[in-house]
Amino acid sequence: MPFVELDTSLPAGRVPAGLEKRLCAATAAILSKPEDVSLGRGARGGEEAGGPGSGSVCDPASLAALRPRPQHVLRVGLASRDPEGSAEPSAQLLVSSIGVVGTAEENRGHSARFFEFLTKELDLAEDRIMIRFFPLERWQIGKKGTVMTFL
Repeated sequence: MPFVELDTSLPAGRVPAGLEKRLCAATAAILSKPEDVSLGRGARGGEEAGGPGSGSVCDPASLAALRPRPQHVLRVGLASRDPEGSAEPSAQLLVSSIGVVGTAEENRGHSARFFEFLTKELDLAEDRIMIRFFPLERWQIGKKGTVMTFL
């Protein structure tokens, strides 16, 4: 299961409705992983959208209610993290997964597809988006009282 966090300085009103579901589906397709990804939506700066770390599974039946899933978070309304000090909206996507984000060649392809998705969905220029990839090993993910190595 991939872990995805999207931070953006866009105000909550500019974040498209249903982005969570589409980001889950896009992540599954881009990384060639099952669509059992969960995505939370936790706004900062006073505009709560389900509460910090709340989320839902990408199964449409589960999207009706937000449930705690802190490993996948969408934060909106954050202060811009632009090192040049621009006040223009920006976004940062963190992608962690087992076996599919470990090389420059893999991530170049993933990056192109995530940029295509994010520029369209968030209406941001490519220079306002940053993606960080974190490869994971099976022993680094705990689940069901053990680690993924033994499942």
